[in-house]
Amino acid sequence: MNNDTIDETTATGPDNTPGTPATESRAASTYRPGLEGVIATRSAICCIDGEKGRLSYRGIAIEELAEHSTFEETAYLLLYNHLPSERELKEFSTLIARQRHLPLSVSEAIKKFPVGMHPMLALQAAVALLQGEDFYADDVSSPIHNIRRAISLIAKFPTIVAAFDHCRNGEDPLPPVSKYGHAENFLFMLMGDPPDRAVAQVLDKCLILMAEHTLNASTFSARIVGSTNASIYSAVSAAVGALSGSLHGGANERVIRTLYSIGSADNVPKYVDEMLDSAKKIMGLGHRIYKTTDPRAPVLKSYIPGLLDKVGGEEFKELYEIATELEGEVEKKLSHKKIYPNVDFYSAVVLEILRIPIDLFTPVFAVARSVGWAAHWMEQVDTNKIYRPIQEYIGDLNRPYVPIEKR
Repeated sequence: MNNDTIDETTATGPDNTPGTPATESRAASTYRPGLEGVIATRSAICCIDGEKGRLSYRGIAIEELAEHSTFEETAYLLLYNHLPSERELKEFSTLIARQRHLPLSVSEAIKKFPVGMHPMLALQAAVALLQGEDFYADDVSSPIHNIRRAISLIAKFPTIVAAFDHCRNGEDPLPPVSKYGHAENFLFMLMGDPPDRAVAQVLDKCLILMAEHTLNASTFSARIVGSTNASIYSAVSAAVGALSGSLHGGANERVIRTLYSIGSADNVPKYVDEMLDSAKKIMGLGHRIYKTTDPRAPVLKSYIPGLLDKVGGEEFKELYEIATELEGEVEKKLSHKKIYPNVDFYSAVVLEILRIPIDLFTPVFAVARSVGWAAHWMEQVDTNKIYRPIQEYIGDLNRPYVPIEKR
């Protein structure tokens, strides 16, 4: 009898003895829409203190990692639960660089993807296709093989995103370059020019800040799929699908479109009043977990002045002015509701200054979050119990079947 059958048929008492049948109607008294506040798993990967605005990976504050670490080192920390030595980091970075190339079957498939499809759909499809090149992918019993697959998948995410962007524009994808770090290589494959080191470092910091965030919708999706003993490709593909939604990773696209639609900093007060009067949400402001400032937002904001000096562009300076004015206006009018910028707000501005296409903002988020998904998938399969919550049934009971000739 599998776990799913056991969960459906038997409830147990405090001493683990059989109890009364676990009927789904018993969930009525504990129903919480969106699983608000429900503890669904135990994890040692990431910690959020929403009241104090704190975020840490494996116990290390995100501010420290953003200031001192690199994406590769942070990825190692999340996957292995300790900071690497110099030798370990060099070996890890080398392994990522070697795993960046896509199998021919996947790269050829990407060339045939519809040019009008959203890049997140292309990414989701390509991740699923990678399993076709891994004959033993469904065997999740080996921790060593699991982490190797995780590293390979993390390495390939930037290659997939950049390849699809070139193909949809009628261009041949650029191959990855092993001498570049993760962020540098991604910018090179995407833009085609040797990346500026300082600019690449800003993207590297962005990837660190977006790499993990506990049991959000996409990570929960990865853990649910992983709980069935499905492969990391299936789990991460599901996570990509969840991240594509406008209420999750897709929010950063809507942030930048909102800022451009406002037009100038002078229009911000009127825009905020209109949104408040119509009770509409302002994208990039407010967070389900944080009751104060999202700790990632001020770090991202701090990179923008230096990035503007490096990249230039009056349109970007005006965009930044609109963003800061919008933050201030919302804080003035909604501080009592604890509405502050979240990671989407200033990450959207940073990615726009980096001249990354708007519909690639969420795929860039996925490039970073692939690490968190992989870490959670490995944690799930290591101490697994298949997810099987129950529902509160609110439909009809005892309806008779009516023959078709009498309907």
